[in-house]
Amino acid sequence: MDISIYLKALADPTRIRLSNILFFHELSVNEIVSIMDMGQSRISRHLKILTDAGILKCRRDGVWAFYSTADSGGGKDIMNALSPVMIADPVLEADLKKTDRVLDKRRKHTANFFDNVAPKWDTMKKELLGDFDLNRAITELMENCQTSLDLGCGTGELLCHMGPYSEKLIGVDCSPEMLGEAETRLRKKGFKADLRLGELEHLPMRDNEADLAVISMVLHHLTNPEEGIKEVSRILEPGGIFIFAEFGKHNLEKLRTDYGDRWLGFDHDYMEKILEKNGFRITVRKEHALSQGLSLNIIKSVKSF
Repeated sequence: MDISIYLKALADPTRIRLSNILFFHELSVNEIVSIMDMGQSRISRHLKILTDAGILKCRRDGVWAFYSTADSGGGKDIMNALSPVMIADPVLEADLKKTDRVLDKRRKHTANFFDNVAPKWDTMKKELLGDFDLNRAITELMENCQTSLDLGCGTGELLCHMGPYSEKLIGVDCSPEMLGEAETRLRKKGFKADLRLGELEHLPMRDNEADLAVISMVLHHLTNPEEGIKEVSRILEPGGIFIFAEFGKHNLEKLRTDYGDRWLGFDHDYMEKILEKNGFRITVRKEHALSQGLSLNIIKSVKSF
């Protein structure tokens, strides 16, 4: 009986705590170790038992492994059933509060990373893109619009290229230093933009505030890219245009340390799935080969509801 497999896997306090945390968050093994304050070998043993039982799933990304609860099957069903009971437990509640602190520390680390590299960010991007003109490739897919957004706008380079197509420009970034660089660049180029400090998973914007949004080489920095896509759907009006540029799946681990990446690119199936789930219909997809075995996908989609 499947139910006996699930209950046996959960018949341990540590595995109950792990399942509860991973019901709400996808985490790396190092993050789980930090939250649980246990040795990695002990954590790995419990994760294997839960994964073998079908309660957890493991996403491999290069040499890293990320865990979350299953998104289908009996493992998902039993966690959905147990979650209302788990959420009332004070020990499990304390685990989630500690998880929030760890994730907040990670977000601050990411913001600090981009603050530190802001003055040299354009040069760093050039090292990856080579002679490929990403700004031109994106604006070729743009249409004249009232309000356009660059989400994760960095130093404002793309915003300057978007300016001629838009009556109003908005740029959002998590790094104050990046926004400072963007403000200087826009002023020199004669453009005005509303620059806002914020996270892509929690955009500082109203529902249906814009009719065009761009995310260029930013999703791979997010803990949960789908949350970013969901926010784009929220702030775009029906029929709005969403353009994003992202690496295809790759194995260049150095991008984690040198560029602050969390994901080593995305495959087509993953991106199609989260776009469709959040109300977008793909109209254009272009793939461009870069150096170091990298590829860059540029996708244009329309918000259909």
